Amino acid sequence: MHQTWRRSLQLRVVTITLVASSLLVGGFAYLIADKLTNILLENAETDVLLRLQNGSDYASKQFNLYSQPQEAQLQDTIDGTVNYLAGGDPAQTSGVVVAITADSFAGLIEARTSPDVQVRPLISRELRASVAAGNVAHQVRTGTLDGERTKYLVYGSPVPTRFGQLELYYLVPLTRQDTTAADARATVVATGVALVLLLGLLAALVTRLVVTPVRVAARTAQRLSAGLLDQRMVVNGEDDLALLAASFNQMATNLQRQILRLEEMSRLQRRFTSDVSHELRTPLTTVRMAADLIFAERDEFDPAVARSAELLQAELDRFEELLTDLLEISRFDAGFAMLDSEPTDLVPVVHRVAERLAGLAERVGVAIELDLPDSPVIAEVDPRRVERVLRNLVGNAVEHGEAKPVRITLGVDPSAVAITVRDHGVGLKPGEEKLVFNRFWRADPSRARQTGGTGLGLSISLEDARLHGGWLEAWGAPGQGAQFRLTLPARAGDRLTTSPLRLVPADAALPFGGPRSGGPLAIGPGSGAGALAIGPAEDDDRAEVSS
Repeated sequence: MHQTWRRSLQLRVVTITLVASSLLVGGFAYLIADKLTNILLENAETDVLLRLQNGSDYASKQFNLYSQPQEAQLQDTIDGTVNYLAGGDPAQTSGVVVAITADSFAGLIEARTSPDVQVRPLISRELRASVAAGNVAHQVRTGTLDGERTKYLVYGSPVPTRFGQLELYYLVPLTRQDTTAADARATVVATGVALVLLLGLLAALVTRLVVTPVRVAARTAQRLSAGLLDQRMVVNGEDDLALLAASFNQMATNLQRQILRLEEMSRLQRRFTSDVSHELRTPLTTVRMAADLIFAERDEFDPAVARSAELLQAELDRFEELLTDLLEISRFDAGFAMLDSEPTDLVPVVHRVAERLAGLAERVGVAIELDLPDSPVIAEVDPRRVERVLRNLVGNAVEHGEAKPVRITLGVDPSAVAITVRDHGVGLKPGEEKLVFNRFWRADPSRARQTGGTGLGLSISLEDARLHGGWLEAWGAPGQGAQFRLTLPARAGDRLTTSPLRLVPADAALPFGGPRSGGPLAIGPGSGAGALAIGPAEDDDRAEVSS
């Protein structure tokens, strides 16, 4: 229900309309019913009051013939007066009860009612006291006179005589008024319910007219985002919704044209890079042969010429590496890169990479330290690509190590293997961890390369990691060095959820100074450290670090 409420605009609009209209109509219905009930009661009170005044005048004239309450004819006159006043009612069958009482003359004058019923329970003590004090008073009382419980309007008035005061009461049933008020309330409620339902239906229809094109636009946008660039909305009419559909279609057409243009440009660019790389192979081979011949005979040349031959040889080596990397990048861009996975022990791979870079490390004064398990670490990977990734990572660490040790750590768990390469060089500034995998990016453009790299190594390494379904991540802080982590699934095709090794090294200092205590490190903007996570967001270890 919560999801339906959040997702359905039509449901929310109809519900709000129903609730608001119900409250509004209910309020009006209550006011109308209350007003109608008050009007009916006022009319009944006016009618009874008029009868009471006439009856009081008539009874006063009849009783003024007597000067003493003990006179024998007085009781008969009271009986006749009560019957006359009750019989004078034009609606004699309406249940009106007339009573004359004489509380001041108890034992001398008996109370009389017409019809003969017991009215004492319906005449309260307060009402009798008020009438005995000479006031005209009334109350609404509910009681049983003729076997059925009924609401009565009880009016009382004093009747002055020569010998004292009697009391005249009219008891008028309010059954007809209650029935009329109930019928009126039922009519108002039925009308209100019908009006609320009509408003809800109207809101549903109006909302549907608006929501349907929006839903169609959303479905069309989803198809467009899925790559179906020929999807369009149907345009009906000339109203605002039709204008929305036409504008949406125009936007989709422009996007399709632009995307196709960009795809064509990208395809031409990839083809150009690939063609140029292949075409350069032939002249490069010729130049290589001539350069090898000159380099072999450099001892017989003048020292300046010999030095030029050495520089030519080094630059040709770098040029060949650049062409190789460009061809590899073009294969990744074209989607032609293939993974040749096989069960591989990664321990010898790490040893092999360390041995190949030992000469460079010795030349720049960097020691390569290994932290490897004693047992084999088997994973289904492409050993050629993994070795290339490690060569790039270790080569970069050696180049930026500032004559400090570079440590390679290999970790494994049941679902993944991970390799970290840690250096203690200049590190990465905040934000640079997002750029380190960009093509041809250098942290310090003025810095001379010790390894003669092409600037494409980390980009190719990132593509190799993605091809395995793994992650390649970077962490760095100014003055604390950097650490790169390669995480690969132990079985080809598995989905990674965590890494056996931490991305942030244990010896990394907190932003405000001091060594890590082993707990999570949260790094934010301006903290002087950062990390870039390339891969799914489910990695619990990477969730501890934000750039």
